[in-house]
Amino acid sequence: MVHRQNSITNIFTILITALTLLYGQSPDMTFDQDMATVFDADDGLPAQKIIDIVLDEDMPVAFVEDGSFQWQENQWQPGNRIPEQPDVPTLSLPDGTGDILSRTMNDEVYVIGCENGLYIHDIRAQTWQQVLPRDDRYSWAPVQVGAVTLDSRGRLWFGAQQGVGYKDKDGWHLFTGKDGLPYNHFTCAAAGPDGIVWFGTERGAILVNDGSFVYRHSRRWLPHDRVNAIAVQNDGTAWFATDAGVGRIASVPMTFEQKAGHFQEQVEARHNRMGFVVHCRLKEPHDIETWEPDITDNDGAHTARYGAAQAFRYAVTGDPKAKQLAKRTFKTLKWLSDITHEKGFPARTIVPVDWHQPVNEIFDAGWNERRRRNDPLWKMILPRFVLSEDGKYLWKCDTSSDELAGHYFFYGIYYDLAAETDQEKQAVRQVVGDITDHLIRHDFKLVDHDGKPTRWAKFSTDYFHTPWGWEQRGLNSMMILSFLKVAAHVTENPKYQAVADSLIEHEAYHINAMNSKIFFPPSSVVPWDNNLSLMSWYGLMNYETDPELMLMYRISIEKAWLHISQKKHAFWNMLYKACTDRFTELVDSGVYNSAAVYPEGGSYAELKVKELYHADAHTHHTLETLRRIPLDLIDYRIDNTHRLDVVFDQAPRQRPNVGWHVDGTALPIDERDDVRFNQDAFRLDAGSSGTREFEGTFYLLPYYMARYHGVIN
Repeated sequence: MVHRQNSITNIFTILITALTLLYGQSPDMTFDQDMATVFDADDGLPAQKIIDIVLDEDMPVAFVEDGSFQWQENQWQPGNRIPEQPDVPTLSLPDGTGDILSRTMNDEVYVIGCENGLYIHDIRAQTWQQVLPRDDRYSWAPVQVGAVTLDSRGRLWFGAQQGVGYKDKDGWHLFTGKDGLPYNHFTCAAAGPDGIVWFGTERGAILVNDGSFVYRHSRRWLPHDRVNAIAVQNDGTAWFATDAGVGRIASVPMTFEQKAGHFQEQVEARHNRMGFVVHCRLKEPHDIETWEPDITDNDGAHTARYGAAQAFRYAVTGDPKAKQLAKRTFKTLKWLSDITHEKGFPARTIVPVDWHQPVNEIFDAGWNERRRRNDPLWKMILPRFVLSEDGKYLWKCDTSSDELAGHYFFYGIYYDLAAETDQEKQAVRQVVGDITDHLIRHDFKLVDHDGKPTRWAKFSTDYFHTPWGWEQRGLNSMMILSFLKVAAHVTENPKYQAVADSLIEHEAYHINAMNSKIFFPPSSVVPWDNNLSLMSWYGLMNYETDPELMLMYRISIEKAWLHISQKKHAFWNMLYKACTDRFTELVDSGVYNSAAVYPEGGSYAELKVKELYHADAHTHHTLETLRRIPLDLIDYRIDNTHRLDVVFDQAPRQRPNVGWHVDGTALPIDERDDVRFNQDAFRLDAGSSGTREFEGTFYLLPYYMARYHGVIN
């Protein structure tokens, strides 16, 4: 991100940072938000490679092979300029330099980057000198020096096969992949204000601010990854000449609340289908004007998270619009349970009978057979979309535990934060009671319209005691305890607590729950289980009061957190913080001050309480992610497997192309593919062809949770 700060502003920023550490962030605190624009033939450019771009009175001029185009009045206008190539000083170059790849100059020196070296020509001495950069870590004879520039502070920068370096009054400062440099096949460089430098490469552009790097590649940021030239305006806006048009990246001031407003509008404009909030389909890749509604297997869970965001929003702002949207979500989710074959069975989604896709033809017997080839337990059920009693709708069956986790997560939050009248609360009690009674009635399974359990929503002991169910016993035991705890809280009916007590006393579900997240082998670890785990923990930790159980649950949450703590996932981070804060409150109440908790374990409880009392929820990662979530949520294909600053996960049976930044954390959210709540932030090559736009819930929910739980004050 481009930073335009003078020395007074830098002092102010340091002060604000210190205050932030003490008091948290403000929703009205300003940060820089990068915004990308792609220009092509629709904007007046020819369908040709852009070979160069320069500034004429701070306005860009783009060059093609046989002409130029000037940016005027938000349109590219044909011009009559031709590319200019500065001459190399007449003094002969040293032997063996190879081709000249880059050049820059000022009144004193002329610098060239060559295939076989970096050279400076002293204008006064009329001599060439080979540059051999060296600092306290590296000593280089640079080759393939594809980029050189002099920045606004007079520092010489270069990009070469070895890495990036700059020279100031203290000497050389050199950077490689292990220092955070993403890539090293350089094509150009350009200086901007306040000492920033942009490097162009064969696979994107890199913004360098002293020793920090921001990588901009893929269609999210540029029309093409091959960057041929860069020009930076006085305000820091960068223009890129690429093989498929011109790109622009501008950094604009924005607050957290303004960003929330942007995503709120985005959701309601393109992602609300009969109250369901999910991604939309783009008929033309990358063109949001061609959007049409879409459906998913987990419309209920996605919608539930949007509703939770609105409930938290209402709790912290009192905005009646937020209350209205939370209530709309409740009605939509309740509809999923009301429309099906049996009270308390929630459908996955609902579509009108005239839906533009022939869903039962798509999900036919052949489709089921293909799914079973990879999953021997796949449920063969027809029809997958069932006609409603009134004949107006089709509802999708085979509902999973993902859906249930979303429903219970939302219902508890909505009940506590947004349902205010007796009528509103009674409606929540009814639907939560219906779903929970269905589960109890069917031995803790969701039973479909064929009278058989669904593929994934199984929480019974007999399932856990099978070879194919044992892996899920930890997660699913915790989930059903959470569901029962939410039901007991919402309905105030003691029978649900009695059922939970029975599962604990006779079936040891609380012991199973201590292993609520699978870590190994990697092939069995799926990112959406983090959602199921942490969303369910939120309800269980919110409403549990037994100190022994709370200590056990806190141990389990910590195990789950260790697996995901470096993924910079704002939602998961906030769930962890909320759960651990609840435990800390319990400790502060004094219930662990005596030996009454696990007396048979000696000092076990005392030691564990001390170990787990303080929790690092990585709120700095949450804030970084909220700032850097791009405004453009199109599902772009982003490949980071070529990066120099990543470490590949070499664990046995790990999926291919999984890794993390050299600092041990996930790559920043705006440098990887979509990170919807059920995606793995360690994936290095993912995404699709730009034919989906995701809903802004994955900003709205963690943002309003951060406000509710005190991270943003």
